[in-house]
Amino acid sequence: MSQPYAITPDDVVRAAHTIRGHVLRTPLVPAPRLSELTGARVLVKHENMQATGAFKERGAVNRLSALTEAERRRGVVAMSAGNHAQAVAYHARRLGIPATIVMPATTPLVKVENTRAHGATVVLEGDTLVEAASAVERLVEAHGFVLVHPYDDPLVMAGQGTIALEMLEDAPDLDCLVVPIGGGGLMSGIAIGASLRPRVSLTGVEAALYPSFLNAIDGQGRPIGGPTLAEGIAVKTVGRLTLPIIRDLVREIVLVDEPQIERAVHDYATLQRSLAEGAGAAGLAALLARPDLFAGRTVGLVLCGGNIDARLLASVMVRELEREDRIISFRMTASDRPGVLGRVAGRLGELGANILEVSHGRLHLDVPAKSVSIDVTIETRGPGHTAEILDTLSREGLEPRRIGPHGNAATGG
Repeated sequence: MSQPYAITPDDVVRAAHTIRGHVLRTPLVPAPRLSELTGARVLVKHENMQATGAFKERGAVNRLSALTEAERRRGVVAMSAGNHAQAVAYHARRLGIPATIVMPATTPLVKVENTRAHGATVVLEGDTLVEAASAVERLVEAHGFVLVHPYDDPLVMAGQGTIALEMLEDAPDLDCLVVPIGGGGLMSGIAIGASLRPRVSLTGVEAALYPSFLNAIDGQGRPIGGPTLAEGIAVKTVGRLTLPIIRDLVREIVLVDEPQIERAVHDYATLQRSLAEGAGAAGLAALLARPDLFAGRTVGLVLCGGNIDARLLASVMVRELEREDRIISFRMTASDRPGVLGRVAGRLGELGANILEVSHGRLHLDVPAKSVSIDVTIETRGPGHTAEILDTLSREGLEPRRIGPHGNAATGG
């Protein structure tokens, strides 16, 4: 490479030696169900199997290992939305280094508590990493802490790049690596590591709400911000050191929207039997969003993190069932007579529906005074079964109307 970058392939190779024995050499696993789904031959690098559930341990160990004795005594500080925080805290404790972690106040509780459990002092400040960075600067000035940056640090970048070395060693026939992009530490490190095999193409993935790198590269002003399931890559400011590498070496950046990210989390859980947080699932979301880019190719996905809150995962799974018409809600109108609710419940049972929730009221103004509305949420076997149930209820005069994510459009007969 003629262009001078913050790191070289030799830096990545050295990092591989440094971190050996400190982090897990995660498996690269064939994913036949995901391959069927996307039309590509998919292999998944399971970084969610690291001790703290994410790839960040690689860069953290490489950076911490380079500290002098004086720096180790002073301690380190890091800013993170969660995974970098846990990685620094976990390995700092292993190495006997005091660690303070500044996290945005919006960080998922599971990541905050896990970071504290690893022995770090946690400071919650601001809503974004940019606001957290201000608190880090104050702590560095006041206490002389050494900053372990989540992405804009050559040693951190080189540590993350070891993923590429392992993937290409395990599967030399890979055509493409698909990698989530937040601040760019993972993508830039992998790009340099993969440059040892120039024929391998690189595709980056950003959340559509946070197209920071795409804006920086093509000069467009797409809006940035908003609540995303992929908070681990919800970064507004690109890395100064990571940008030139990604600009020069990454073939394409794909934007993925929230439903695509949710579907990818769901598909990892149900088809790959593996937990993925939103950012961790972004690579698969790109294959779902742009199958034309990957059809027929051998693709390596980096499942970069699996730290997802249990309640959030449950919500995602239910929302996917709703999208697939396997869970639906609808309202029916019936004469207000004793036993009507029991008869409706019995009829739904005869039709093979599993009732999840039911409510029954008389106060809706669109219901006649002598009638009652019945709101029901049911689980079905799929879209065909759903249509059969709604058509049957319509023919029997109950006039079911869909409510919830599909609105109140009539769906009967």
